[in-house]
Amino acid sequence: MQHPEGAPLRSDARRNRDRILEVALVELTRAADVPLSAIARKAGVGQGTFYRNFPNREALVLEVYRHEVQQVCDAAAHLLATRPPDRALRGWMDRLAQYAMAKAGLAAALRNATTARGAFAAVACGPLAAAVTLLLAANEEAGTIRPGVTPEDFLLAIAGLWQLDPHADWRSRAGRLLDLVMDGLRAGAPGR
Repeated sequence: MQHPEGAPLRSDARRNRDRILEVALVELTRAADVPLSAIARKAGVGQGTFYRNFPNREALVLEVYRHEVQQVCDAAAHLLATRPPDRALRGWMDRLAQYAMAKAGLAAALRNATTARGAFAAVACGPLAAAVTLLLAANEEAGTIRPGVTPEDFLLAIAGLWQLDPHADWRSRAGRLLDLVMDGLRAGAPGR
């Protein structure tokens, strides 16, 4: 039975889908060519459930990637609701670094599974730009960063994240890089 487009999933179906995505992220990061049957087995779902959710490898890989992007984007509003703007921005930068390392691990799977050039870039650009815009606007309004920083400026400043090796000590290197970016954003802030 095919799930109607846009209709909410039952709680058990949502749990199955989420479990598949969790396992797929780990397994695809480990090996781009992991058999889909192995992902289904490790997620504890049958083949029918798996293929009802993800009819092919490309659908699975793009959804894993989209899911990761959405997690990063959702974190922006949550952090702003629970922390001062500058701490929310810095916390989000840490979450973005985790995303960058997951993306690095998924890179081979994305290349192997997607047929349309740029398919996965289209999944990330708009939502990430919206999250950055939200965080920068809150910080500019609070006077915690220099005025006039654009999302493009910010993304260029953190571009070094994409150069980190996910198999090395990326956490400490990302932390130092992001602290430098944050210090640069704070320089000239009216509230300092």
